[in-house]
Amino acid sequence: MASVACIGECMVELRQAQSSHSAGHGLFSRGFGGDTLNTAVYLARLEVKVDYLTALGDDGMSEEMIAAWNAEGVGTRRVVRLPGKLPGLYMIQLDANGERQFFHWRDSAAARQLMSLPETDELLNSLTSYDIVYLSAITLSIYDAAGRERLFAAIKRARLLGTRFVFDTNFRARGWPDRDVARDVFAAAFAAADIVLTSAEDLLALYPGESPDQLMARIPTPELVFRLAEPVSLLRFPAGTSEVRAEPMTRPVVDTTAAGDSFAAAYIAARLGGADPVEAAQSGHRLASLVICYSGAIIPGYAMPPKKRHRLAPTRQATK
Repeated sequence: MASVACIGECMVELRQAQSSHSAGHGLFSRGFGGDTLNTAVYLARLEVKVDYLTALGDDGMSEEMIAAWNAEGVGTRRVVRLPGKLPGLYMIQLDANGERQFFHWRDSAAARQLMSLPETDELLNSLTSYDIVYLSAITLSIYDAAGRERLFAAIKRARLLGTRFVFDTNFRARGWPDRDVARDVFAAAFAAADIVLTSAEDLLALYPGESPDQLMARIPTPELVFRLAEPVSLLRFPAGTSEVRAEPMTRPVVDTTAAGDSFAAAYIAARLGGADPVEAAQSGHRLASLVICYSGAIIPGYAMPPKKRHRLAPTRQATK
């Protein structure tokens, strides 16, 4: 069975209650969220074997996270527990169109230490056992330069043994000291990746004023998914190029949280199942179009779309 390692950070989420939004009252519900964790949950729901690689504390909220991930079928054997530490926290506010604004408290979160622990070598060596390693630019932003270098070196070793690296740009400016640092890290990730999932929104924040062709030319990876502002993806892969449009929305958009995260999960699941990039992008658009019709990053289990079976793909590629 194909397996995926998702690397990143899950935080405590405070979401503004819709009933108090217009009145400005401070009522919030508590949950958990993080971009790569959202992707891991959707991968598990799509019947992909997935482990989440992160660090948590030994507090009650960290225990709740572990229990919730296990309940979703996300593997937690690679979660490092740090005594006395806590997970990060973020707050979401939504506007009338469902667009969100985030506020973070995460500087001392346990996950930020993942690349500098006694357990780090064992964790990184385990990457060779997975078919895909998936992480985002948000993941890379929480580590220091030495930690990122250590992670990239491990990914390169794993790729020599057939593991594929999927990089999701998911750029958030507040996570970086400046855009020059972000551009350098993105360039390193692009050079190491087998598949890049990106968007015009992410890349224009780093390279303002460039056209889609110019932005795509910056990414040398053999397989590229470039999402435009409208629900359209431009694909580049060894067999050619293609444009994939999402089906028109028939329901109102409630919350765009995790649209990209769910797209990534459906795309990866389809590719592991033997789908070609066009079919995989169609799967990504279908799931993302459904997710944005519900509040929160993770939709109810009953709302998941029917699973589409693809021909079986090899679980490992030949040595590169």
